[in-house]
Order: sequence, then structure tokens, then C-alpha cells
Amino acid sequence: MNYEASRFTMTIPKADWSRLRIAAQEAAGRAYCPYSKFQVGAAILLDDGSMSAGCNVENASFGLTICAERNAIFQAVARSTAPITIRAVLVYTPTLQPTAPCGACRQVINEFGPQAKILCVCDGEEEISTTLSKLLPNSFGPRNLAR
Repeated sequence: MNYEASRFTMTIPKADWSRLRIAAQEAAGRAYCPYSKFQVGAAILLDDGSMSAGCNVENASFGLTICAERNAIFQAVARSTAPITIRAVLVYTPTLQPTAPCGACRQVINEFGPQAKILCVCDGEEEISTTLSKLLPNSFGPRNLAR
């Protein structure tokens, strides 16, 4: 991990990143991906310190497939009694290179965590440590609809 990456991860405690990684890896193991065979697990950290994890769930019609990131976010929304704010997202793939969230997931993360830190990890040594604003610059979101 380079200096920039270590500075990035310091804004979220290392223990939280570890908990997120474990949750994302466990979720990836439950992925339903008979078509792509590409398991993805994601875990999110909310501003209240709680976490939510999800996996990708494919569908024969493909368009109805749900990504791990959106699955984790939608579960958090469904369980919450108040609006949620995402502080961090960790995406895990059992691959040699990490995979960043797709465009649809970036947009949904933006809805609930426009300042979120994103860490993408894999079984290899590489990782992607970034922010949502870098992955989705000049995004459209709730602020654009404010009256």
C-alpha cells in the first residue's frame, strides 16, 4: 500500500476496514452467479457505525440481476428506521485484480454517500482505494432535485 492509500484508509479506522472485508468476503461466498460465475461481495459502513453486506444475485433475464453493492445498500435502507449515510464501501472479488463498482452502483452509492470512501480488494495484492467523487465526478443526485 502506498502513502496515498494509507492516508486514505486512515480516515476510516483499520478495524472497520477489517470488519468490512470479512463481511464482504462472507457475502461473496453466498453469491448467486450461475451465469457469469463472477462472485462479488460488498459491505458498507454507515455513519452510525453499523454495517450491511450483500452479494450479487443473477437472474436468467440478466437485466434483473442485482450487484453486491446495491444489495448491501438496499438491505441497509430496509432495516433502518432513519435515513442512512454511507461512510465507506468495500468491494471484494475472489480474483487476482480488484473490481470497482459499476456505473449503476456508483449512482446508488451517490444517493446515500456522496462522500463515501471506496476500497476494492481481491485475493491478489492490488487494491483500489478511492472516493465516490473520483469514481463519479460531476454526479447527479438529490442535491440536483432540491427545491
